[in-house]
Amino acid sequence: MGLLLLQGISAVYGGASLVLDPSGSTLQMPLSLLEQSPFNDYVIPGVILLLVLGIFPLSVFYGLWRRRKWSWLGALMVSLALITWIGVEITMVGYHSDPPLQLVYGILGLLLLFITLLPSVKRTMHAS
Repeated sequence: MGLLLLQGISAVYGGASLVLDPSGSTLQMPLSLLEQSPFNDYVIPGVILLLVLGIFPLSVFYGLWRRRKWSWLGALMVSLALITWIGVEITMVGYHSDPPLQLVYGILGLLLLFITLLPSVKRTMHAS
């Protein structure tokens, strides 16, 4: 649950920052990073980040906290969305190790996937 909360809060911050400042300067992300992508600015990536990797993980966190049956599937979807996001990002803009955010969030996505697929987690969530 902590990993989902971390993911949700950080993506809400990052996504909202990109939507409010599509130039990326607030997050020190130059527009030149987008040269090999289909985007002219950070609005669309910001909206996706805010909703899919921010609001959605926070909703799943709430579902887990309230022990809702759908929350296991939600956690699985968050982990797959994060892994996909990082993969597409690296494909479009390349890998950047300074700061190592792609590595950190890629590992976070894999860790979320691993934890979600643990038999004990699946049993617990499907029993509630």
